[in-house]
Amino acid sequence: TFFFVSLEWFRQPNTIADRAYIVPTLAYREGDFRQALTGRQLGEDPLGRAIMEGTIYDPETERIVNGLRVRDPFPDNTIPKDRFDPVAAKIQEFIPMPTNSSVTNNYLAPYPADTNMARPAVKIDHNFGKGSKISFYTTRPNQNMLTDNDGIPTPATTTRPFEIRSWTHRLSFDQTVTPTMILHLGVGLQTLYWSDFVKDQFDQVKELGLPVAYTNVFPYINGLRAARGGVSFGGSGGAIGPFVQSTKRMTKPTAIASLTWVKGNHTYKFGADMRIEGYPTLNLNPANGNYTFSADQTGLPSTLGQNLQGGTIGFPYASFLLGLVGSGQIGVVSDPRMGSSFWALFAQDSWKVTRRLTFDYGLRWDYQGYFRDTYGRIANFSPSISNPSAGGLPGGVIFEGSGPGHCNCDFAKVYPYAFGPRLGAAYQITPKTVLRAGWGIAYGSTPAQNRMTDYVVSSTPFSSPSYGDPAILLRDGPPVPTPWPSLDPGQYPPGGTLSAPPVAFDQNGGRPPRIMQWSIGIQREIFKNLMIEASYVGSRSAWWEANALIDVNALTPERIAEVGLDINNAADRTLLTSRLDSPLAAQRGFDTPPYAGFPMASTVAQSLRPFPQFEATRSNAPAITYLWAPLGKTWYDSLQIKATKRLSYGLSFTSAFTWQKELALGVEQEGGSRFALAAAVNDVFNRPMNKYISGLSRPFVWVTALNYTFPKWGSNSVLSWIVRDWTFGAVLEYSSGQPIRVPTAQNRLSSVLFRDTFANRVPGEPLYTVDINCSDCFDAEQDFVLNPDAWVDPPAGQFGVSTAYYNDYRQRRQPSEAMNLGRIFRIKEGINLSVRADFQNIFNRTFLSSPTSSNAKASQTRHPVTGKPISGFGYINTARGSSPRSGLLIIRLQF
Repeated sequence: TFFFVSLEWFRQPNTIADRAYIVPTLAYREGDFRQALTGRQLGEDPLGRAIMEGTIYDPETERIVNGLRVRDPFPDNTIPKDRFDPVAAKIQEFIPMPTNSSVTNNYLAPYPADTNMARPAVKIDHNFGKGSKISFYTTRPNQNMLTDNDGIPTPATTTRPFEIRSWTHRLSFDQTVTPTMILHLGVGLQTLYWSDFVKDQFDQVKELGLPVAYTNVFPYINGLRAARGGVSFGGSGGAIGPFVQSTKRMTKPTAIASLTWVKGNHTYKFGADMRIEGYPTLNLNPANGNYTFSADQTGLPSTLGQNLQGGTIGFPYASFLLGLVGSGQIGVVSDPRMGSSFWALFAQDSWKVTRRLTFDYGLRWDYQGYFRDTYGRIANFSPSISNPSAGGLPGGVIFEGSGPGHCNCDFAKVYPYAFGPRLGAAYQITPKTVLRAGWGIAYGSTPAQNRMTDYVVSSTPFSSPSYGDPAILLRDGPPVPTPWPSLDPGQYPPGGTLSAPPVAFDQNGGRPPRIMQWSIGIQREIFKNLMIEASYVGSRSAWWEANALIDVNALTPERIAEVGLDINNAADRTLLTSRLDSPLAAQRGFDTPPYAGFPMASTVAQSLRPFPQFEATRSNAPAITYLWAPLGKTWYDSLQIKATKRLSYGLSFTSAFTWQKELALGVEQEGGSRFALAAAVNDVFNRPMNKYISGLSRPFVWVTALNYTFPKWGSNSVLSWIVRDWTFGAVLEYSSGQPIRVPTAQNRLSSVLFRDTFANRVPGEPLYTVDINCSDCFDAEQDFVLNPDAWVDPPAGQFGVSTAYYNDYRQRRQPSEAMNLGRIFRIKEGINLSVRADFQNIFNRTFLSSPTSSNAKASQTRHPVTGKPISGFGYINTARGSSPRSGLLIIRLQF
């Protein structure tokens, strides 16, 4: 019997003191938004008045002029304090004051970012004679840290305590059946507790005056960030208050069995694998209320569909002070129980055909379920079921499973044909040269549960009934949420409003992504302990989750043509952006709502959508969000060269250079693997057009890892003892910068088709104003590094023809350089002391944040006193760069 006991602790006290955020200036807090004005004219309103960028408009002055909704600007671009929403005024008291006079990067306050981890473990092995062994292993790692740190005081902070506790138990049995046959059996159980609940209770009714509250947590206020100030904490889009709050538990039993049999020149292996996962979850979000503000509510409604040359009017923080909520959601505490299962069988053989040739072949079969709620309580959008809240039009929700209120169906189909053959061969051409080749098909995992639990919360969304109007007034509080669970097929939208259904599941969501990979390479030993390898590696994959390629509720030019309108006609585009109750809509016969109770303040375009009862709760998002759609594809080809130096004379290293090309359709990928970065889609109605280089593409990557152990030094024993046995290590990576996404076109396509598109590239125009990779060629505190003249909008009503990324349009290269130095001191028999120092960014390089690049026509503005850039296309926020050189000292005593 053998046993092993381990206990590791990790304590990292850390204070962030160099990260600047944005809080409202003293003037903004008083309602004075003159600092938001840029002096740039964007056009004229229906009265012939100049539309100046940064102007905020008074919703109470709205009237109809020539069929268009016109407002007057607030005098001096200032909101009188007696117009402040009382709830917003209370919330503002919890936002800290700026620490300098700048409009942006004006809040710098040190805050803790500690990390505490512990990992106890026990392992026991017992041998039964010579042929049997049983092993047991258990560990209970736990981690405590803060997430979404921002340095903002409680309770308005987005910071939440993040705690993970888990148990992992494994029991295995190995039996030597015969001298050439070994049986392995294993079972395991993994449990997980993951919580980010805010521990400080907050009474919204008492402290803020909100009429109702469904949990005692500060509300989540979002969308307050703007180009010329506002609120931006923790890298978010301008939010205060906690967002995701949940307790997730996982129970995952596993089992594996394998049999290895050596027979002649063959080594056979057969096996099976099983995993069953359950995720009971308690969600507080959005019971605390999610309220999103935008510039639209203090903008000019007549500009809907008008090209403002990339400029903006209205201001999110001004809308907040007036309590004009653009969209949001409310719910009650929910407790879904998600789960799925996984099964696999495999067989393989390694066949030594001759002394110089080895051939490997095998077959694996995977059978994966998709994540579902045990009790069928998740609402799923159905395009065919009648919706009683929309006058019986299609587009209600259904519930999985059987019984009253359920659809007696499954949301998705499980794919039963996931067979993955694999082939490989190695041939020794000469004693020092080997040729290797391989080909195989593998299957990834069906969509992950950690995203699912964010979609199955109780949610009653609310959104603006028409452009420029608020969804609700903050002082009136949110609507009454739908109880959870509810099996009502017409619970979305709430009566007399527009909203979005919670989620839609693609029927093919049970199909795992398929990856076909191949490689061929040659290895050559140049001389003893040094080997060079050159390989071609490629892959083609399909069936990745690509939800961005689906938008079932966007308008198309064809659907518009069916009602006698032309998307290329300016008068028809004006009609489409007009309210349903406007004189223009009545004049042209488009004032009839699609069903009784449809909000007449909505646009004509909204009434023509396939499912008019649904609209997006945020700009340019699909009104109906589909999940699990296996439409994504990837293409990967690379030349890889690697040199490996085995340990000799104290030195060992591996150096690898990769020249690669990564293409993607509907999903971001790198090296054939999927990442969570949101896919860039230019024209959702023309899927093949959206194949272009991945947003994670890096054509050239060079990585070197080395270790060197210092030998004895001279004849002086003291000097030799000081120098010898120290080990120096380094991991150095140099690569291309990642692509910059092409700017969004400003032709207001989203106002008529509910989809944005990309700007077109201007041939011959340089993309940069400076050499972005030359540190001495520009000053980030003085220069706008991107050229706005390189991009032009497509004609009104048209999609652009650009790809989302270009190979020569990339961010600044950022090398990764880490080094370490360490030594083990042998104190006596069984007692060792190890000392190690790890350094990141060893050369203390300055890593700048990515330039602002989403809107090529965004005004390039500078600070009125210092002249430094503060916003606009090509602006680099120097306060948001990566961390400087850091070191970690580790001392470990082993006995």
